[in-house]
Amino acid sequence: MISIVIPVKNEEESISKTLDNCSDLPANYIITVLNGCTDASKKIIENHPLKTKIHLIEFSQPLGIDVPRAIGAAYAYKLNSQVVLFLDGDMQGKIATHLYELITAVYQENTDMALTNCYPYISIRSTMASTVLNYREKLNRRLGVFADLGLASPSHGPHAVSRILLEKVPWRFLAIPPLSLAMAVINNLNIKVATSLPHSLLFSQARNETHSTLIAETIIGDCLEALNYLEGLPPLREEKGIHYLGYHPERKFDVLDKYVESLGIGKIVE
Repeated sequence: MISIVIPVKNEEESISKTLDNCSDLPANYIITVLNGCTDASKKIIENHPLKTKIHLIEFSQPLGIDVPRAIGAAYAYKLNSQVVLFLDGDMQGKIATHLYELITAVYQENTDMALTNCYPYISIRSTMASTVLNYREKLNRRLGVFADLGLASPSHGPHAVSRILLEKVPWRFLAIPPLSLAMAVINNLNIKVATSLPHSLLFSQARNETHSTLIAETIIGDCLEALNYLEGLPPLREEKGIHYLGYHPERKFDVLDKYVESLGIGKIVE
């Protein structure tokens, strides 16, 4: 079984094209997790040509960033999925070929975490982007995977995971992507960059500067949590007196826990 998990929060302008990218993929299920939507996203999903494959999970209140991904993964696990592809609801670029490469890496090449390199060449980057990438590099070097992964991270771009990974990585860690990467390394799972896709070709919706800053702070804080976890330290999101909270306080981990409990799925690692 192959599932595609798509978190959706007010993506009425992009979700149809995002789903179009899934049309020719070998997926049994498309799991859309509505995350406090107040627009027409649900109606568009329900009327899309792929509706017979779509399983729609809806939460009336926002769950925060990445928690919907973990909820979708738990649901896919319950469906006995062997491969789970994660795709954001605003990724409307024509990227079907890249998504197929991610699925193939897991399904045919025994990869447990197949990542996208969203920076396949050196280009001019903002100060904010450079700072985020510096923390991603720091984590990947600490994990000993920088030579293979470079700056690739489950925090950025579509990626796919195996059922084996879902059995070994706690659900909460899936909602903090750098921690899921760290746990994959700790468990000696097979991780690789399966495709290269410049961020600009994702055609993600343009957001305001405040959102971009909060996303950057979220990723930096997530990397710090992962680095502290590796050292056996408390999960602090602080360095040199700066707290990198971003959207982290908005993550509804309690909702994730209750949802997983309702599915009746246990974990090897708690």
